[in-house]
Amino acid sequence: MSKTPTVISLFSGAGGLDIGLEQAGWTITAATDVASHAMETLRRSKQAGIPVAGRRSTYMSKTNLIEADVTDLSASDFRPPKTKPDWRPDLLVGGPPCQPWSSAGLQRGLNDPRGQLISHYLRLIGELHPTFVIFENVRGLLTARGETGTPGEVLKSIQDDLWSLGYASNVTTLNAADYGAAQRRVRVILVATNTHTLPSFPAPTHDREGKNQLPHWRSLGEALKALGAPDEADVVRPTGSRAAALRSLTPGTGLKTTGRVMANRPSGHWGYRQDAFLADLSLPSRTIRAAGTPDWVRIEGEQDLRRLTWRECAALQGFPEDWQFAGTKSQRFQQIGNAVQVDMAKAVGGEVLRALRLGEATQPPVTAAWSPVLLERVRYTIAEHNTNGHLRTPRPSEVKAS
Repeated sequence: MSKTPTVISLFSGAGGLDIGLEQAGWTITAATDVASHAMETLRRSKQAGIPVAGRRSTYMSKTNLIEADVTDLSASDFRPPKTKPDWRPDLLVGGPPCQPWSSAGLQRGLNDPRGQLISHYLRLIGELHPTFVIFENVRGLLTARGETGTPGEVLKSIQDDLWSLGYASNVTTLNAADYGAAQRRVRVILVATNTHTLPSFPAPTHDREGKNQLPHWRSLGEALKALGAPDEADVVRPTGSRAAALRSLTPGTGLKTTGRVMANRPSGHWGYRQDAFLADLSLPSRTIRAAGTPDWVRIEGEQDLRRLTWRECAALQGFPEDWQFAGTKSQRFQQIGNAVQVDMAKAVGGEVLRALRLGEATQPPVTAAWSPVLLERVRYTIAEHNTNGHLRTPRPSEVKAS
């Protein structure tokens, strides 16, 4: 291990994963993304010299920021100056675009060009030979279908490809609310190594019911109270014909969709409209999405409903208050919603750093079997598809839109 544990970050976006890793003790040596507004966010934030919580450094102070398409990059683009051709990072991280697998999208998977970026992630692992790998993505990847149409096939194939490169891996799903975030955000986390013992996944620091002597999940209401009043310029209030319907909602409910009804859903494809849900302030927020239509909130003492602002969404994702987001308001929402939640990233990064510091394993690492929880999720997906799959044939308008 080098004196300073080094990270190469792919598909970095606005830097949520990188922020958490630097808080855990890592140093990001290179970060890349193709989105110019996201890279401008990283450049501005680096230039701002924002102190890393708990460390005597500023975020990305030693990071080479590379704005480029990952398909055009190779190992030599990431090596720090004056290092040997066989230099290898301690950790390579990233989450290829999640839209191909997300339940909020069309779920086109490998048929979406963005879904094929996984191959370049794997290619760079083969070129750079990092000691550890962290791969993050939406929960939908857990049950994504590959060539044979079997749920879970895509993720299994990623693990097989890693094994062919010499990497053992372990995969799970983690909920950001279990690590102190005021947001219920479940993500697939895969960790791999070719020389060390596979690290454990981090134990929760919070519990939904406050069990096991852990504090309760942090609520959205607590988080908003700590932030104080939002900038009025960022506030969106209901207008038009739907305003009265939105104002009549009970917290934790929303306006239902008018789509095709499925046997195990409240109504339509999603149950509630994604842009018309009133948050329950006593719980962590729902997952922050990459859209400018976050959930509505009703705050005691405020005159009317309003949407969560982009700054509040950034705070729920764990971004530092003075992170320098660039781009339009829509692009800021997109960067925030696509990011890895910082508290969860820090927890995972801490476990991987501990495994790195233990040194190389005496026996080659072995890929871990999927847990019963993951296998049950796959079984549920198969059963749900048998019930509702015939309703998912795209309508002509949906095909055209895709």
